[in-house]
Amino acid sequence: MAKISTAKTLSHKGQVLPLRSEADYDAALAEIERYFDREPTPGTPAADRFDLLALVIEDYENKRWPIEPPDPIEAIRWRMDTSGYTQADLGRLIGSRQRASDILSRKRRLTLQMAWKLHHEWGVPAEALIRPQTRQRRRGYRIAAD
Repeated sequence: MAKISTAKTLSHKGQVLPLRSEADYDAALAEIERYFDREPTPGTPAADRFDLLALVIEDYENKRWPIEPPDPIEAIRWRMDTSGYTQADLGRLIGSRQRASDILSRKRRLTLQMAWKLHHEWGVPAEALIRPQTRQRRRGYRIAAD
């Protein structure tokens, strides 16, 4: 297997280092792309290097461009849209159609029991359901002045 050269910013004495700049990130991407043409054999130093590069690239991307879980109500609406569930289905799951309406219109907050059912029965990610809900301003709602 051909040895792959490494950028000075990526390694010190052959070790993969954390990515601290866009230049480091670009160099890591360039290096890991070379492995795509010829995948390293598992258990070899090249395979270990590939795995380490993938980890530092993922870590850099997660820190630089974090993806926040969706708002709980948006997550529920997404699951309903993608799975063909209706508001009536949601009502049966959490107790009543009125409760479902109140949840979807943000008049009522999800309880832990509701979140558990949505996660367990519908597969809505728990991390999306346990996030604080954003309160959207409703028509006619006024904030009192001091």
